[in-house]
Amino acid sequence: MALTKEQKQEFSNNFGKHEGDTGSVEVQIAMLTKRIADLTQHLRSNKNDESSRRGLLKMVGHRRRLLAYLRRSNYASYVALNEKLGLRLK
Repeated sequence: MALTKEQKQEFSNNFGKHEGDTGSVEVQIAMLTKRIADLTQHLRSNKNDESSRRGLLKMVGHRRRLLAYLRRSNYASYVALNEKLGLRLK
């Protein structure tokens, strides 16, 4: 379930502002999106896994708050990130 070091490096290269950037909002949102997709797939086959479902809801809420912050602070980056990740605009 957790992201591997290579996957984190790939997200850093694709969405980061500089080499090794794992803390910027864009990278955090991209990593959360990947983890949410993986956990959603897990829950499709394990319908009674309530603790994972709670973790999924926490991740979705965290990503939503990060997206709201990015929308307020840098709208152009928000729109570009939504297009890259295939998320819906709010």
